[in-house]
Amino acid sequence: MNLKPLDIKHARILVTNDDGIHAPGLKVLEKIARSLTDDVWVVAPEVEQSGASHSLTVRVPLRIRRLSARRYAVNGTPTDCVLLGMLQILKKHQPDIVLSGVNGGSNLAEDVDHSGTVAGAMEGLMLGSRAVALSQMIRTDGPIHWKTALHYGPRIVRRLVEAPWAPDVFVNVNFPDVPAASVKGIAITCQGRRRLHERITESFDPFGRAYYWIGAPRQDMPSKEETDTAATSSGYISVTPMHLDHSHRGMMRTLQTVFKRK
Repeated sequence: MNLKPLDIKHARILVTNDDGIHAPGLKVLEKIARSLTDDVWVVAPEVEQSGASHSLTVRVPLRIRRLSARRYAVNGTPTDCVLLGMLQILKKHQPDIVLSGVNGGSNLAEDVDHSGTVAGAMEGLMLGSRAVALSQMIRTDGPIHWKTALHYGPRIVRRLVEAPWAPDVFVNVNFPDVPAASVKGIAITCQGRRRLHERITESFDPFGRAYYWIGAPRQDMPSKEETDTAATSSGYISVTPMHLDHSHRGMMRTLQTVFKRK
């Protein structure tokens, strides 16, 4: 059964990210959230946690540092932040919405499996909240168009929460690398695919020992128009509903047949 539409003006929003408490994208997301409601709380990592995925800290203690009213830093991952935000800081009145981002860089296609930004939204969903991950595409040789996310973010979040919402779904939003005035529209998309290419770079330190960087350029695979990669590369904002069930129904039926054999 779908969740009922939400009155955003009276909603409580929890904001998090994976780029850290001082990241510019977090400031953008705080502005987006505060344009929607007065009840905004921020719980974000002390330091950058990009690529942390849905990791949870279980071997070392976590500490919550209060920076100001309704603003906290945690020495952990985005997942830790949402968990402590919802079950400790806001345990008496949990948030209606978790917003994660705005990430400095896209979270498209296979990115969602590594993204701490997406994981923050996913944890919010798992704990019973509506959740949205937001990311701004960037280039290394140009300015970051934060104003694109700032301009369109409130409109997108408002429309999302006013719609019937499936209880097992979170939404992944990616803003294209263009100024706000150049955005062609909003596209409802599915997850795309990429061709991974030269992902590891080898170099050597002054002592001749090898070290490696992961994260070299990737090339998008040819994709249909409804994918997130195709939409953003064409100047559209990609809005992708996602859910936690990774089960492949077709393969389930195949294996059911295979394992019935004597």
